[in-house]
Amino acid sequence: MKKLFAFLKPYRLPIGFVLALVFLQSLSDLYLPTLMSDIVDHGIVQGDTSYIFKIGGFMLLVAAAGGLCSIAASYFSAKVAAGFGKLLRGKVFTHVENFSLQEFDKLGTASLITRTTNDITQVQQVLTMMMRMMVSAPMMCIGGIIMAVSKDAKLSLVIVAVIPVLAAAIFLIARQGMPLFKAQQKKLDHLNLVLREGLTGIRVIRSFNRIEHEQTRFRAANRDLTDTATKVNRIMAAMMPVMMLVMNLASVAIVWFGGIRIDGGHMQVGDLMAFLQYAMQIMFSLIMVSMMFVMIPRASVSAARINEVLDMVPDMKDGDRAHAEQAQLHKGYVEFQDVAFSYPGAEKPALSGISFHARPGETTAIIGGTGSGKTTLISLIPRFYDVDQGRILVDGVDVRELPQADLRSKIGFVPQKAVLFTGTIADNIRYGKEGATMDEIKHAAETAQASGFIGEMKDGYDSVIAQGGTNVSGGQKQRLSIARALVRRPEIYVFDDSFSALDFKTDALLRAALKRETGEATVLIVAQRVTTVMDADRIIVLEDGEIAGMGTHRELMNICAVYREIVSSQLSETALREAMGAEEADSGNGEGSLSDAGGSAQQTEAGFTLRNSADASEAGFVSRNAKEGTS
Repeated sequence: MKKLFAFLKPYRLPIGFVLALVFLQSLSDLYLPTLMSDIVDHGIVQGDTSYIFKIGGFMLLVAAAGGLCSIAASYFSAKVAAGFGKLLRGKVFTHVENFSLQEFDKLGTASLITRTTNDITQVQQVLTMMMRMMVSAPMMCIGGIIMAVSKDAKLSLVIVAVIPVLAAAIFLIARQGMPLFKAQQKKLDHLNLVLREGLTGIRVIRSFNRIEHEQTRFRAANRDLTDTATKVNRIMAAMMPVMMLVMNLASVAIVWFGGIRIDGGHMQVGDLMAFLQYAMQIMFSLIMVSMMFVMIPRASVSAARINEVLDMVPDMKDGDRAHAEQAQLHKGYVEFQDVAFSYPGAEKPALSGISFHARPGETTAIIGGTGSGKTTLISLIPRFYDVDQGRILVDGVDVRELPQADLRSKIGFVPQKAVLFTGTIADNIRYGKEGATMDEIKHAAETAQASGFIGEMKDGYDSVIAQGGTNVSGGQKQRLSIARALVRRPEIYVFDDSFSALDFKTDALLRAALKRETGEATVLIVAQRVTTVMDADRIIVLEDGEIAGMGTHRELMNICAVYREIVSSQLSETALREAMGAEEADSGNGEGSLSDAGGSAQQTEAGFTLRNSADASEAGFVSRNAKEGTS
């Protein structure tokens, strides 16, 4: 926890105020029993009323001053603790943003949320107590002992006998509680994980009637956390009764032996009353210490978890190569040179031996079966992960040598799972370019074929997107994600299966619009549909993380068995023959029938129907009006 105290540096002055105020409060508390002793011994015993009023009034002033000091100390300590929590949360959040996806996978999203919220709150609460008690408790204990000894040294032996008993009780209870606090935080992580999955996956849960199963999971995690919390609280709850028992026994012993001392003429009644109060102050100071021992173990566990995040050094080091140092190539040039990549703990590489280039003005498509490494491949371009072997060049420079911000400013990335943020539609599109004008936003939306459904919404571009984009369809989310990338006007466009939720007509119209909009940029498309990639300048076929074939559609149909399998599983035999015939006919004219927008749109209208292998045998879908579509 000491390492986290570095975040207290901006609050050194308020901390100084807290310590000074607590010191003055402790002095007032230690002085009051002596004043009361004087009132009894000199005022009440001797019947001096004026002395009683005089010292009593002074006691009121001392008590009021102590109260004001206590209020001010509470204010400053709360302010310091809240500021500390704010700085620490900001630091953790900023640090986590620099993690690669590997670090996210290692710690887990649910755990990171718990560490940023609950764990920091635990440390913050202990900090508030420490600032009040780390001065007050020792001073009250030591000062109380000194004052008690000054009243009667022999009677102080009762306190000497009691303190080790209290210390032993605190030690034993704290030792039992520490492992349980650690387990409690881990079980809180698990509960957050189950809760998060249950809430974010509610549609899937309901669609498969798994509500009862999820309730059982939540009840099990909740019961596990509750049992641990009950056990640790039961142990800690035993501390207070033990303390009170020892204190009451000590009070009885002080009164008993004090009475004997008074009867022997060695002590006055007022001194005994003061001694009893000092003894109670000593005991209460130890109880304050015990309360800190209750909270410090849990806070230390939380601090260790926070430090684990802060100490985690991202595998990805930021490059420092400036734009001016880059090779004089076309902007947006991307090249893979014998790239290999493995996920941590994986039995075999996700990618191996990947080499290709993508030039500005060209469209490079990536296709392959599920798990072939398509998403992994394009995730390496913006450095979501770093390669294990080989190099990835952007504008002729290794991406590891470029500052991550500079690299990603060149890329318009549309992820496989469309992610929208809470806010308006305009805000979500503007996320791609902070200073985008309304005209730019509308142009991007029109290109992404999103302007139609936006215009139908009540507030248009000011319509509010719910958390997670739950108030728009999957296709609409994809089009807004595409518009967000388009408004940026980057050098490189990366579309990770970003057309899967679109119907064929919208898909064709969108690709036609993209062709016009991205004419000078490098475009990389990951897709499952053959019709989406057929008109690409270069198609890369992946199988088990390796390149099984690379070329145009016609070339791959001749040389790549994997590609032929994919095509045959999606296009009917008639449509396939028609497409191949059109390709060959147009190749003589130096044109690809599917390379222009019109061809794509006609292809859709012609009814090039997709079917998977199961659907093919059952439905036997065939192209309708194929000749009209390919003519």
